Amino acid sequence: MLNCMAASGVKEDLPFRHYTLKHRVTAWISTHLFHAATYTVRHGLLKGMKRKGGLGWIPAMFSPGMVTAEQQFWRGLTLSGMTVYDIGAFQGLLTLFFASRAKAVVCFEPNTQNHKRLMENLTLNGIKNVEVRKAGVGSRRETRRMVGFPLMPGGASVDGETVAQLLRSGVGTAIEEISIVTLDEEIPQAGLPAPDFVKIDIEGWEYEALQGARNTLEAHKPALFLEMHGETIREKRRKVAEIVDFLWQMNYRHIRHIETGAAITPENASVAMEGHLYCRTY
Repeated sequence: MLNCMAASGVKEDLPFRHYTLKHRVTAWISTHLFHAATYTVRHGLLKGMKRKGGLGWIPAMFSPGMVTAEQQFWRGLTLSGMTVYDIGAFQGLLTLFFASRAKAVVCFEPNTQNHKRLMENLTLNGIKNVEVRKAGVGSRRETRRMVGFPLMPGGASVDGETVAQLLRSGVGTAIEEISIVTLDEEIPQAGLPAPDFVKIDIEGWEYEALQGARNTLEAHKPALFLEMHGETIREKRRKVAEIVDFLWQMNYRHIRHIETGAAITPENASVAMEGHLYCRTY
């Protein structure tokens, strides 16, 4: 029994393998063969919009995978008349979706490679209702080292545990110093519109971003969409517990796990340690 418990504990602390062979092959094809390609997307949330790079030109019948719970969520979400914040905008895939449905979008993307492609994709589609901030979002204004895998720029992170694991594994070779801001400071200082909906996907730094938005959450009560991250099972459990406890304190009492549909509270937060959370105060 003790051996089983010890084995379980070890398993909880084992780092995840960040990218499978399938991910690496797909990323290599996208990066090396279609990185400069410009086309009209043929499936998914961006169908009919223009995009540079990636494999969105493949017809839906040949595209890998089924419609995910996350995609179903986005398709059913009403954003008309809203101001959306896209924190961790990557290359603008959700930014374009938001821009086509919301009144205005403010996005944050500090990674130079991603920021460049984001701007290209916005220009390709003639998008005028998006403001782009080349900065990360956290709990205080600072400069941090961002580390990622060149073939997977969407997985770059400033989170200490994630950065350490990427460097230990030899995967993290794309390194960049980035500026971090807080929403509580950036919104009034830059004269940004108040958010109605905030999406945060920043590779393990979600809790820090929420901490730096405490006044914003209290004043404007935006709906939140959060992706859960963590380098190990133990880290995932800890991070989601921190996030749910914080949200509960901020009166976000309607928290749903997108993948299972479960209502999340501090007592069952571990249910949501993988996937996404949709959070509201009402």
